[in-house]
Amino acid sequence: MWKDEIVEEIHQIRDRYAKSFNYDLNSIFEDLRKKQAESGKEVVTLSRPPGVKTRWSGRYFDGEIKETNPT
Repeated sequence: MWKDEIVEEIHQIRDRYAKSFNYDLNSIFEDLRKKQAESGKEVVTLSRPPGVKTRWSGRYFDGEIKETNPT
């Protein structure tokens, strides 16, 4: 089976990183949060608030019910 060298290298880097935290997800998560805070970059959440539907579900983002498929 053919292996992509770049993908293999990424897997090795990921494994070394996880191994440095003894594969503890909580420790890895804390480290990533710390790095995120130290970066000074704005963090954006792309998820919608609960109850907000898309126009495809019969609602627009403002919550007003509108006909999505007028005939």
